[in-house]
Amino acid sequence: MQPVYQEISRLGWFVRESTSEFGRFMLFTADVMARFVAAPKRCLRWSLLGPQFYAVGVASIPVVAITGAFIGMILALEGFAQFAALGQESRLGSVINISVTKQIGPVLAAVMVAGRVGGALAAELGTMAVTEQLDAMRAMDADPLRILVAPRVIACIIMTPLLTIYSDLLGAWGAWFVTVGVYGVPSTDYWYFTAQVLEWWDPVSGLLKSIAFGAAIGFISCYKGFSCSAGAQGVGRAATTSFVASFIAIIIINLVLAKFFGTLYLIVTGYRTVFIS
Repeated sequence: MQPVYQEISRLGWFVRESTSEFGRFMLFTADVMARFVAAPKRCLRWSLLGPQFYAVGVASIPVVAITGAFIGMILALEGFAQFAALGQESRLGSVINISVTKQIGPVLAAVMVAGRVGGALAAELGTMAVTEQLDAMRAMDADPLRILVAPRVIACIIMTPLLTIYSDLLGAWGAWFVTVGVYGVPSTDYWYFTAQVLEWWDPVSGLLKSIAFGAAIGFISCYKGFSCSAGAQGVGRAATTSFVASFIAIIIINLVLAKFFGTLYLIVTGYRTVFIS
């Protein structure tokens, strides 16, 4: 029975450490939010936000553009044969665009931000923690949470939805390029059926999701940087775990919000969408 006891002990240790880590993360998040509520103008200074807007948003445009466009083209390539077999190839664009705006666009944009920006934030703050720069700021009566964390979190919250819009547009145009340019579907049919199926709620729900994604990326990345262990290995581990934790959070948040927005849509509109074969 000794191996069984060891496995139970490892499981208990994992649960305890995970719970403690989550509790520390929530306290960190509450501290940052308390500083923003207490002095929002001090957190919203352009000298602090401007560089973060560029690092999070502008510098992420190329990778988000490439990802969004190629995902739209891949969906068109993979889906055309099935729609053509049913004689519904003209409706392919509507299915792709509703999928991109509601699910794929926000998730892909958030994952790109988590990979390109989240790891960099964790490594940057982790290096400052290891080299005792954060302690020096506290000794000079400068608040690292207000000066370093709050602007980065705000930049993630604001720029992730903007990148999501960009990803959605490039995904729609990528699908259009393959559907119309490669397979010869009339462009008017592509946009007509997209307009028939795509409702205002679809992109709005995607943008609301992206706000939550951006907040999760910002808070998780900064927390991992602040709680970084000593040495270069600790900084590397903080950057890696930042992306992994952000990715898991994005998937979980997407699941929860998909159910929430779906239920809210039924309550607001009062009807359920019916697909007729």
